[in-house]
This record gives sequence, C-alpha cells and structure tokens, in this order.
Amino acid sequence: MISNPFEVSGFLFSGISSGIKKDGKKDLGLIYSEIPAQVAGLFTTNRVKAAPVLIDMERIKEGLCQAVLINSGNANACTGTQGVKEAERIASLLAQRMGIEDRYVLLSSTGVIGVPLPVKKIEQGLPELIKKLSPEGWMNVVESIMTTDTHPKMKWATCRIKGKQVRLCGMVKGAGMIRPNLATMLSFLVTDAHIKATLLQEMLREATEASYNRITIDGETSTNDTVLLLANGKAGHPLLNRMDREAKTFRQMLIEVCRGLAESIVRDGEGATKYIEIMIRGARSRMDAQKAAYAIAHSPLVKTAFFGEDANWGRILCALGHCDIPLNPARIDLFFDKTPIVKNGMGVGRRLEARAAQVIKKRAFRVTVDLHQGKSSFSLLTTDLSLDYVKINASYRS
Repeated sequence: MISNPFEVSGFLFSGISSGIKKDGKKDLGLIYSEIPAQVAGLFTTNRVKAAPVLIDMERIKEGLCQAVLINSGNANACTGTQGVKEAERIASLLAQRMGIEDRYVLLSSTGVIGVPLPVKKIEQGLPELIKKLSPEGWMNVVESIMTTDTHPKMKWATCRIKGKQVRLCGMVKGAGMIRPNLATMLSFLVTDAHIKATLLQEMLREATEASYNRITIDGETSTNDTVLLLANGKAGHPLLNRMDREAKTFRQMLIEVCRGLAESIVRDGEGATKYIEIMIRGARSRMDAQKAAYAIAHSPLVKTAFFGEDANWGRILCALGHCDIPLNPARIDLFFDKTPIVKNGMGVGRRLEARAAQVIKKRAFRVTVDLHQGKSSFSLLTTDLSLDYVKINASYRS
C-alpha cells in the first residue's frame, strides 16, 4: 500500500548533484518506469529549440518511454549538431547502464543557453543517479530541475477507473521566461493509469490549454519548454483508448493537477509581489478576448503600476487600445476585484478609485474588463514587474 502521496506504482526517481551548478545543488534527475510507459509530450513553439527538445520530438512519435533524464544549470540550446550528438550519447550511455533501449530514453535540460553541455560531469554522475533510484525519490528529482525557482512545485491526485485507484503526480519548474506556447518550464507527470498514447496526447493537449497556456510572467518563450506525461498501466484497469466516461474522469484530474502546477509557477514568478488574474469578457470572439488579456498582462507600464500599487487604469485602457481588436472605448468597463474603476470608458471618481487602490495593495486580485462587444471571454494569470525581476535576470549567467 502506498503511503507517500508522490509514489506511483512502477515508477522510480532520483536526483543528485553532478557538479553542473556552481552552488553544488542538485542538477541531475531521473524518472524511470519499470516497464515501457505510454507517453505524451508537448514542446516549445520557439523556432530556436534546444537539443533535447529536438531529440524528444522525434522519439516521442513512437508513444513509449521508460526513462527521462533531466539536467539543470545548462540548457544545451544553441549548441549546434554537437549539442544533439552529446545529448544522444548521454541517453545511449544511460540506456546501456539500465538495460533498456535508447529510443525509450527522453531528455530535458534547463539553464544557461549557448554553453556546451558538461558531458563528463553528467556521465560521471550516471552511476550514482541510477543507484539512488527509489519509489521515494520524487523530491530529489523536483529539487534537481529547479533554477531560479524559490521553492519546489508539485501536485498529486487520485481517481477511480473501472474500480481501480489511479494515481497522478506532477512536478514543474519555472519562474521566469514564462509565456504560453507552452510557457517556459519543464513539467513531468507520471501515472499508473493504462491509457493509449494517442488518447494520452489528446488529454495532455487539452489540459495544457486549460493551464500552462493560461499563464504569463514576462511574455518570453524559451528554447527548452517541455511537458511529458508517462502512463505505465500499473493500476491494472483495462486499456483506455477512447474518450469515454472513465477517460473523461482521468482528463479532469489531469486538468486540475496541471492547473495547480501552472498557478504555482505564477505565484513564484521571478521577483513577483502580485498574483493577478486578468479576465476579459464581452469580446466578439475568444481570440479577441485572448489578445486583450495578453495586451494587459504583457504591458511593462501596467505591470510596473501594479508593482507600485498605483491604480493607474489609464495604462490598462492604453494597452487595450493597441491590441488590434475591434472595440469601442466608450463602452469599456473596468473592475479591480468587484470594485468599478472605469465605466463607459471613463473614471468613476475619486471615491471608488481610492477603494480600487486598496484592492491592488493585496497580494492577489483580479482585473476584469468588460468590452461590451459580444459574449466571448478569456482569463489568464500573471504577475507584476519588480526591481527584483530585473536584478535576477541581469545577473542570470554570473
């Protein structure tokens, strides 16, 4: 019987320090399934893709994975064909040591771009990494994938499928360079559910759209974004290969776990002091609502106003005005939480503005914009832009 909520039948985990990071913290992690698992994955939409992303995008087409090797401290991005060869070499060495096929090894990296992968350090760390594999090693992997994260980010859930208890555990790293498509992060999810890879991919895409693709911190999209979902079937229920009632039950659990992980990224945004939901309603289309939401969330002027706790609603209307959607400024309403601050495109007066100013002094609040153009809506999560964000990213490589 499993007592640790982050244990999943048939999966082993480990994480060590191999010397990639200067501070000696864990930087090499391994997720291993005792049998080849069905796998789904989504990757960065940035045209500049890291070596591990290029490798994984090909290998995942087969729909099976048995090991995921992750390193932090080095992105292995913009390293040319040599970066790909070195990643493949490490994957092959891991496969040989574990007695599995090369094609069942997926890779993931995060860290500084443009620096050659420290192959020798990783190779020397593999024996210890394999030796320390255990059902209880989850937290070691979580720690090994962190970069500017201030705390571990993980979530678990269970459901019942055809009378069997199914467990799902997920981890994520990310605090900066966060934007949809896919959001800049690494996320790994494992489950003992028995689900065909094609259906698993469909579920992961839907869950990502409802979670990781609804967050932004700084509008940047990285070279390494990766989400992997492994399902090894150890729960013992019959194979799910279509979107029936049981599959929908698992899909809903997956969405909830991914949403929780996505929210944790925003709450840990680099230098963030505010956790903000941007809600657009009354748009002509979902795409218009999405454009409006990101125009607000990506505006440095809006984000710095939130950091300064200045209820400067003019900056929000200005951001809306250049987001290339049909709108009538004279019909826009704006609220901070439930407090109105703009009605029909104009300020509502000092009394309500003072009340709205108190809202944005809170750690978390909602900005709602009603365009009164239609019936579509869209919401996302974002942060303010602080002095600490600048400091963190000004010295990232040092």
